Amino acid sequence: MPTQAKVDRVAELQEKLENSSIVISTGYSGIGVNQMVNLRRRMRDGGVEFIVVKNNLLALAADGADVPQLKDIIAGQTAIALGYDDAAATAKAVNDAANADGTLAIQGAVVNRGEALSADGVTRLASLPPQPVLVAQLLGNMQAPLYGLASVLNATISSLAYVLQARIGQLEPAEAAE
Repeated sequence: MPTQAKVDRVAELQEKLENSSIVISTGYSGIGVNQMVNLRRRMRDGGVEFIVVKNNLLALAADGADVPQLKDIIAGQTAIALGYDDAAATAKAVNDAANADGTLAIQGAVVNRGEALSADGVTRLASLPPQPVLVAQLLGNMQAPLYGLASVLNATISSLAYVLQARIGQLEPAEAAE
């Protein structure tokens, strides 16, 4: 019979999973208390919620939140990192924390209830530029053909104007001589 505390913990985890845009599963074995406090502080500064959780409670919450693929990437002592806004920024914060002292091992991630990513997929996601930079690059790529078309059309009209001006220049001296 589950205790009320465990039922409440599963409900809390389920709500967090439903509201998050990315869930990164990590292994944290061998981390001391001071290292864990520093790790949580770094995660919080990066906008990431870092929670140590029991695997069976996380599996129950994953089923309840309709994220069963999360169960594929949990093993051993598990802590999850939850990001609510930019998935790439969350992955970068976790990857930086994992590379800082080498005690945190990334196991995988689930982004927006999609398929589970491997640890390499999380590292590639972390290497993406921030969302505003990606949006600016996309807009630049969308505007480039329009600017090209405008310059080609402008060049055609300008060429016609130059030809007409040159012809006017040719006819004026002939009229002045007469």
